[in-house]
Amino acid sequence: MTLNKFFKSCDEAVADISDGATIMVGGFGSYGGLPINLIVALSRQGAKDLTVIANMGGVGFELSKRIKPGGYQDLGILFEKGQVKKFIGSVPALGGMPPDSPLEKMYNEGKVEIEVVPQGTLAERIRCGAGGLGGFYTPVGVGTVVAEGKEKKVIDGKEFILESPLTADFALIKAHKADNLGNLIYRRTARCFNPVMATAAATTIAEVDELVEVGQLDPEVVVTPHVYVHRIVEVKR
Repeated sequence: MTLNKFFKSCDEAVADISDGATIMVGGFGSYGGLPINLIVALSRQGAKDLTVIANMGGVGFELSKRIKPGGYQDLGILFEKGQVKKFIGSVPALGGMPPDSPLEKMYNEGKVEIEVVPQGTLAERIRCGAGGLGGFYTPVGVGTVVAEGKEKKVIDGKEFILESPLTADFALIKAHKADNLGNLIYRRTARCFNPVMATAAATTIAEVDELVEVGQLDPEVVVTPHVYVHRIVEVKR
C-alpha cells in the first residue's frame, strides 16, 4: 500500500517543522525554482532557531521588485521574522546593493550566523550527505577564510581541505510535475539544488505545479524518484 503523500495545503505540509530544525531550501535563488509557497507557509507556522541551507539567502520582498514586477516572497521573510539562527550557503549578500537584504540586516545586527560555502562545494557537501559519505577533499578555498579550522591534506603535491557532508531534517523543494507515487520532473532553473536536496533530508516536501496519474510522466525525464519524496502539495501556476 502506498503511503498518502498528498497534502491539501502548504501550511499542513510544514505544520510539524519544529524549533531548531535544519531546513534545506532548493532553487538557485530567484523565483523560478524556489518553493515560495512552502517558504511563506513556514513563515506563518513560526518555527524558530532554524538552520537554513540554501544557495542564496534571499533578497526580501522590496528588493525582489527589481527582479519581478510586483515582487515575490523568498527566504528573506524567514529572516525578517527572526526565525533563522544560522544560514549555510553560497550567496548570503548582494554586494552592497541598497537596501540591505533581510539576511544582511540580521547579520549586521549580530542576530544570525553565516557559513559561506563555495557553490560547487555546497552541492557536493549535500551529495555526500545524501550518500552517507564522510566528506571529501577539495582544493577550493585553500589559502582563504573558507579553509579556517578545516583539516588539510597534501595529495600529489597539492593542498586540499576536508569538507564535511550536509544533511537536513526537512527539504523544501520546487518541481514542475509529480505523479501519484511522487516521481518528480523539473522545469528550467528548478533543476538547481532541488534534486540534490531532495535526496539529503529526512523529510522532503515538494511544491509542484501539477499532479498527474502514474504512467503520465516519461520515465526518461524523471529526475527525482518517488522514494525520496515524502510530502507533495499541488500549487497551480
